[in-house]
Amino acid sequence: MEEVVGIIIAPIVIFLIFVAPIWLILHYRSKKQISQGLSEEEFRNLSELAHQAEKMSDRIQTLESILDVEAPEWRKKV
Repeated sequence: MEEVVGIIIAPIVIFLIFVAPIWLILHYRSKKQISQGLSEEEFRNLSELAHQAEKMSDRIQTLESILDVEAPEWRKKV
């Protein structure tokens, strides 16, 4: 019976000594990074992508207005 208890307790002790502390450290480090928000580089990239999306939207609207004038039936074909 003592052998069975030893077999069960050994993995639990190993888990508590090695795995659990590393797991907790990594968990709270990732929580800290998430709570800090975007870095300057990420914010700059996000702003650049938003600007490119606005430019693309303007281009699409321009192209659609040109197509409306030159080929009024183009929307029905799509």
